[in-house]
Formats: sequence, C-alpha cells, structure tokens
Amino acid sequence: MTLKPEHLLSAGNIIGEAPLWVPEEGVLYWTDTETNTVWSLCQGREGRGKPSLLRNWKLTLPVTAILRQEGEGFILVTKRGIALWDSVENLCDLIANPLAGCKELSFNDGALDRLGRLVTGTMNHINHVNPDGELYRMDGDLTLTRLDRDLSVANGIGFSPDGKTMYVSEQFKGRILSYDYDPPAGTLSGRREFARLSETEGLPDGITVDAEGFIWNCHWGGGLITRYSPDGKRDLQIRMPVPIVACLAFGGEDLSELYVTTGCYGMGEKEKSRNPGSGDLFRIKTPFRGLFEPRFRREERRGN
Repeated sequence: MTLKPEHLLSAGNIIGEAPLWVPEEGVLYWTDTETNTVWSLCQGREGRGKPSLLRNWKLTLPVTAILRQEGEGFILVTKRGIALWDSVENLCDLIANPLAGCKELSFNDGALDRLGRLVTGTMNHINHVNPDGELYRMDGDLTLTRLDRDLSVANGIGFSPDGKTMYVSEQFKGRILSYDYDPPAGTLSGRREFARLSETEGLPDGITVDAEGFIWNCHWGGGLITRYSPDGKRDLQIRMPVPIVACLAFGGEDLSELYVTTGCYGMGEKEKSRNPGSGDLFRIKTPFRGLFEPRFRREERRGN
C-alpha cells in the first residue's frame, strides 16, 4: 500500500508539534515549540480542499503540546510545566511545575489517557542522551504523580483503544517503549521495548494510535512515518518529502485524514533549500480511521 503526503500549508514552523483535531469545530490545532505559538486550521465540516481559515496565537509560555478540556479551554504542556489556556482571551495560567529549579530539565510531549487524565514526559534539553526524562500523570484535581523515570527524552505518547497499553518514544535511545497501563489507577508496569529504529531511520518522535490499535510513529530526521501492529511488527511506511517529521494526528470528517507536522530545526539556508516544505503542514488521506480523543476532565481538589 502506498500513501501519498499532500502539502497542505506553508507554516514554516521550527518544530511543528502536537496536532489536535477538534471535530465539533472542524479545526486542527498545533504548536510551534520554538516560537511559543499555537496555530489553527479550519477545514470546514466536510474537511475538503484547502484551508478556509488560519489563525495563530502568540503565547506567554513555550508550549509543546495542546489538549482540549471538557467544556471550554485547553490544557497545555509547556517547557516550564503544565498550564491552562483560554484561547478567547489568550491567557495562560501555569498550574504545575515539579521541575522548577532544574535548569537542564523541561517538559516535552503529552497525551490524554482514555479516562481524560494527562500523561506527559520530560527531558534533559541540554544533554538529550542523559536518562533524566520522567513520565507524570496529572489528575483532574491538578495533582501530579510520577509514573516512571530514567528515559533519554520521553517524547510521543499514545494509548491503545482500550486504554490498557501505553506507548512512549524514548527518543535518544532510538526506540519505542510500551507499558501495561491500569486505567482506573492510572499506573504503569511491565516496561518493555516495543520497536527499535535503525540509525539511518532517524529518531522516534510523535505517536498516534488508530481505531484498529495500530501505532503510528514519526521519524525525526528520517523522513518517515511507520505504522506498527500491536505486536510490534511493521505494517507500512510512508516516505515524507522532508526529513524532520515530528508529530501526527487523525482528523477530518470521518477521522481518516492524517495530519503531519514537521520542522526545520537546526537547518541552515542551504539545507532548507534542499528540503523545501520543512516546517510545513502535510495531510495524508488513508483507508484507516483514528479515534476520538478524550478531553481533560477537571475535578475539584480533594480536601485534607
């Protein structure tokens, strides 16, 4: 099977990340992690043709992932911690940062489990190979719990359709990990290697999981997207026209369109000219379907 990427928008993102499809709006949101920017693209209810509306917001925090709350507003993963964002007023409220005072550490990617809790990862942004990355869960009362540690950049995160398996790109070890995830408790166990990339294939980055439970992974620096079966076998690969493939999400009216964000991080002008479209948004029409992603569920903080 050959799936062809379509150049959708000249965004010029340094690192385009965390695409998020909001079906009731027919809008795709994503971030540029290096410019504190959130972008949005309106495809309309029918999801056909070129974008009909484009908007971007300049935020006061270095946002790395964007997720929808129940009701209004968004929850953000930022390099400085977890924040709430009111897109109407463009106001950010930092609500948690257990890394405060750790100059080399920052938050990176995030995803919602099937019950609407945030799971997010961290990294050493000075020495990426150092195994200083951790995984955290944020519950609806905004409390944070550490789930795992000793990761060389905890990056893309995804959950199986039943919520009982969690996948994480351990980027600078060139592999994807899987865990057993207990949905009621929100705890991890059984850490194991799910898949490994060769040095010529780049580094594993963003993850999404489709309705069949197959895992899609972007190859940073490798110009590829790989779809894996739940047992870790490679099902198909898509060759992208740019080398830095950062993240992806299903969207469109029937969730069959794969939106892919890319980057031009570290590229000089000559390299950019050799790789036109780096940092832009792409779309791939597929015979597969994504999943409706949950919303973050706020709760009142528990008393003592």
